[in-house]
Amino acid sequence: MFPVIDKEFSQLGVKSNGKPYVEIVNPSGFVNTDGITIKELIGKKVILVDFLTYSCINCQRTFPYLNAWYAKYKDQGLEIIGIHTPEFAFEKDINNVREAMKGYGIMHPIVLDNNYATWGAYNNNYWPRKYLIDINGNIVYDHIGEGAYEETEMKIRELLEERAKLLGTTLENRDNLLVVDSKSNGANNPRSPETYFGSERNEYLKNGVSGKSGEQSFIVPTSYTKNALYLDGAWNIKNEFAETVSESKIIYRYNAKEVYIVAESDVSSVVKVFQDGKLVFDSAGVDVEQTRSPRCAAAGFPGAVLAASTVAG
Repeated sequence: MFPVIDKEFSQLGVKSNGKPYVEIVNPSGFVNTDGITIKELIGKKVILVDFLTYSCINCQRTFPYLNAWYAKYKDQGLEIIGIHTPEFAFEKDINNVREAMKGYGIMHPIVLDNNYATWGAYNNNYWPRKYLIDINGNIVYDHIGEGAYEETEMKIRELLEERAKLLGTTLENRDNLLVVDSKSNGANNPRSPETYFGSERNEYLKNGVSGKSGEQSFIVPTSYTKNALYLDGAWNIKNEFAETVSESKIIYRYNAKEVYIVAESDVSSVVKVFQDGKLVFDSAGVDVEQTRSPRCAAAGFPGAVLAASTVAG
């Protein structure tokens, strides 16, 4: 049973009282490392602890910043440790996590937290969430959600300067340029929210009863509300997901640069992708096959994010 989590707010800053770090608890496995603890880094590194789960779009939007910070500040004394606490069962599979991290270009250590042990030790309730631990082992920064990239990077630089002074070293390749200066986080642009199909969290289901499980038949209306989920045909609604009973459709009006869907099938299946009533071609994402008729096939790792890179519609 997963905890109740509000993932739809964009960001929330939390004041830290400089409490001591919390150690990783009962890891289920590691990616990009044979093993790691926070204790072994105290007195040596500034540590960014990042709670994530790979299918979460809110987490995915932070990945480019994490990668850029790791590339720029790793040699200056920063270590990033990702705590991968799965939202869905398929995210517990280390092979899926390994493939996802490779796909997103994530090189820093990832700790699998399949039993929510480290999540619970931190009393965490959110994906993503970032903590900064100074060289003395104190949690001095805590940020929930996306955004605040400049604030986070400035704190990283402050802690690296503090580390250099304590160790009697100098920061090499230091400059005044922030990673975030070259990126736009789009924090002021309204975007479509993360939308769930399972009855536990399908509050955006528009043409049915949210929270209701079991086999149901859906009929789509003649007009659609933006950022609402519409199902067509027969579906079996489970707690965490929904599965088709027969040929069916998903309709969603959105405001976003890209559209992602987490889906898998036990048998070979074809999903045709339409935008504004037309099969997508030029705007199709990397996981959409360019065949005689564009489609999403069961490609990539199980439970893969099948991307249809499209413009707002």
